[in-house]
Order: sequence, then structure tokens, then C-alpha cells
Amino acid sequence: MDLNALTDFALVATNGGLGKASRASGKSKATLSRRIADLEEQLGVRLIERGARGLKLTEAGEMLMARTEGPMHEVTEAMTAVREGLSAPRGRLRIASPALFSQLAMGKICARFCAAYPEVTVEVMAEDRMVDLVEEQFDVAIRINPSADSSLVGRCFAKDRLVVVAAPSVRKPASGAVRSVPAIVFSSFQPTNWTLDDGRLVLDPDPRLRLSSFLMIRDAAVAGAGAALLPQSIAWDHLTRGDLVQWGTVSGVEAALWVLHTSRRLPSPKVRAFVEFLCAQYPEASLVLG
Repeated sequence: MDLNALTDFALVATNGGLGKASRASGKSKATLSRRIADLEEQLGVRLIERGARGLKLTEAGEMLMARTEGPMHEVTEAMTAVREGLSAPRGRLRIASPALFSQLAMGKICARFCAAYPEVTVEVMAEDRMVDLVEEQFDVAIRINPSADSSLVGRCFAKDRLVVVAAPSVRKPASGAVRSVPAIVFSSFQPTNWTLDDGRLVLDPDPRLRLSSFLMIRDAAVAGAGAALLPQSIAWDHLTRGDLVQWGTVSGVEAALWVLHTSRRLPSPKVRAFVEFLCAQYPEASLVLG
């Protein structure tokens, strides 16, 4: 298959017509039309319908575009890098990151990254939803415990534990039977026990406060409102200062943070650099010290 024909098909499909594609690329409309016709002839299917109101992708055209857009982007970046000799990362890097991790860590991390790679500009979107990297044009996504997705690859760069904490003024129950405790929970909390340290302590949280963020829950716990279930990294500073006391670790639960991207074999220099840089920020693969 002619790679040029496939490239020109994607160019026309992306721009929504021969005229716009011609102006964007400098190629003549006749050349673009001929290459698309050649591609249709090779595949034996119609890719674009030509009507009075412009061009419209057929079902086969939409399928071809969906399956080749990512790989074609990788090939284009790779060819550009080779042609221009780009050994240093450069250009805009768009990152989707969970809101809490963004608020607590991404500002400092991105500042250090930009200092190390001054030819890269970084844009971070704090997004808890599952963004579509290709459709929304993100280079990288940071996700917590991501599900298996054959279209994404990456590395786990840090792990966190869930712990129950409370202010020193809140009395910790003795081990044994299930113990009821005043608790600060998420707004969406459903009744469930907190099993700590392989069952040595089981707590029945009695919600006194329902809040919508970990930071609010942590601050309410510091103020003595009750026990709270938090990622250890969020409570770490307060634990080291003595503002909070750790009652135990939730058994069998771990939050793993992954940095993911779409390129399997040909990640761009800026993506490769950011993945390596982010992993280097957590050499012990832990979000907490110790």
C-alpha cells in the first residue's frame, strides 16, 4: 500500500475536504483526489462520498481513519525526528492527570521538567475522568490502577497505601470485635467496615461528616472530627508532625500510579523524556517517605 496515499487520505479526512487539505498542505486538489482514488482502488471499497455539500467518509473510510490515525501520527513524528535530527525533546506536551495528584505534585514536577528540557512547553489538565488520548490530543495520561488497555502502554511510577488516621485526641479502639468509630467519609460513602492490619482491627465507621475531597477529609481529621480513611501520602506530613496518628493500614488495597501513552514502539522524544523523568522523581516507587 502506498504510504503517501494513506497520508493524503488522512489529510483530506482531517481537514474535511480537498480544498482545505490542499491549502493546509500545499498539495494540489488533483493530486489529493488521485491518491485517494488509487487507495480506494487498492482496497476495493469507497472511502469518501463526494456530494454537492462536500465530502463525507463512508463507513469503511471511518474505520480506516480510526485504525490508522494513531500509527500514522507515530510514523510522521518519527520521520520528522529523523529528518530534522531531533535528539532533544521539544514542542508542546499535553498531560491529563488526576485532580488530587495534580494539586499535590504536578506543579513542582513540571517546573523541574521544564528546567531540564527548556524546549518543551507543558500543559497539564487536572482530569479525574478517563480522557481519550488520541481524540483529545493528549500525549500522556496519569492514572490510578488503570484497567488493561491494549492501546496504551507505560510504567507504574509510584504506589500508595490506604490508612486510617485520626487526631491524637480521638481514642483508638482496642483490637477484637468490630468497633464503631466516629468517621469522616466521602459524600458517596456506602456502609462498609475498615479492616486493618490483616484483620487485627476491624472498624465500623459511623459517618459524622461527609465531604467530597481527600483534602477536606484530612483537614477535618486533623481538627479532631473523627477517624478517616486516606492515602498515606496525603496524611504523611501531618503524621510526621504528630497532628495525626495512624491506626493501621487497610489490608490488600494499594493505589498504583501509572504514566501512560499511546505509542508502542515510537514514543516521541518529549514523551519518552517525561516518562523517564517522572519515574526518576520516585526512585523507591513510593509516594511517601519510608
